[in-house]
Amino acid sequence: MKQILLLLFFSISVFSQKSIQPFESQKLAENREITIGLPASYDKNPNKKYPILILLDGDYLFDPFYGALNYGAYWDDLPETIIVGINQNKNDERSDDSNYGEVEGTPSGTGAQFFTFIGGELLPYLEKKYRVAPFRIIAGHGTTAGYLNFFLYKDAPLFNAYISLSPELAPEMENRIPEKLTNLKQPVFYYQSAADGDVKKLQEPIKKLDESIKLVTNPLLNYKFDYFKDASHYSLVLYSIPNALYQIFESYKPISSTEYTDKIAKLPSGHVDYLTAKYDLLSKKLGLNIPIRINDFKAIEAAILKNKAYPELENLAVIARKNYPKSMLSDYELGLMYEKTGDAKKAAKHYQKASQLDGIGDLTKDMMFQKFDDMQSLTPKK
Repeated sequence: MKQILLLLFFSISVFSQKSIQPFESQKLAENREITIGLPASYDKNPNKKYPILILLDGDYLFDPFYGALNYGAYWDDLPETIIVGINQNKNDERSDDSNYGEVEGTPSGTGAQFFTFIGGELLPYLEKKYRVAPFRIIAGHGTTAGYLNFFLYKDAPLFNAYISLSPELAPEMENRIPEKLTNLKQPVFYYQSAADGDVKKLQEPIKKLDESIKLVTNPLLNYKFDYFKDASHYSLVLYSIPNALYQIFESYKPISSTEYTDKIAKLPSGHVDYLTAKYDLLSKKLGLNIPIRINDFKAIEAAILKNKAYPELENLAVIARKNYPKSMLSDYELGLMYEKTGDAKKAAKHYQKASQLDGIGDLTKDMMFQKFDDMQSLTPKK
């Protein structure tokens, strides 16, 4: 219960750019209500691009996703994300939107129109109006969770990540989805969940699909399945959302103490390579280009010092210059390298230069002045 209240608190207090607006669709021949949530930093960072999450059943899924994403973004565990909820609570919108042919098992009638609306109208509009990174997520629940799988049927899937919460599967989905995942040509994240208190008719197809997907060996697939005990068709949503988001954005998280201890500190060399690979992965898999976090610099620095791999500090300085050109970080790393390798004169030079630049993290001008004085005292007088 505390977790639920916390998510609701963040959905109310952290995001300030939530709006409900009509979207005039030619494909649907009507105005469809959508809810848009922009990250808190959207106006402050005019050059930053954000992943986009399309929510089916947006009328009730928006707030729990909204809160979870913002809680994660507050701690920098999850990236800030543009959230777009498609409201489907009027008349028979939900069932009409998800319509498919019983024989062929693909969208038909109003379901085909809705499919085209998302791919041909809504996404192009959003990507033209907002600063959207090339990473798209789609999520749904029950009927709409089954429907979102149709986007996987395309040769080039429209979305990079799929969150399917207790899906009601269309005919042949248990066979078609694993086949499509086997033949992926681009990375895809796929999450689905069910519960022991779920709708009975949904459970067997979901379990069968899970068993089939687990046999897929395509390295481009990142798959996770959760089966929750003592949860219902509705309560599993709140259990699933954080698990799905942390699966998709696992590589986004900053270096943790566990990652440092178990992976980085054990490396005899190649610490800077580890750091660059971590952020290259963000760019390749998630389409995100962000500056390397200061704490991640410090973690790599600590590992270099621990393993006495001092020449690597020069490589770290190069990356620091690229990411924070106006800060003292690069010259500090060079000063530290020369200090540790016994060249006090060159160390003093770089600490002096660092003292004239902007402080960053726990690095201050006073600290650089002290470092300079310390190295000066070790430099032989002429």
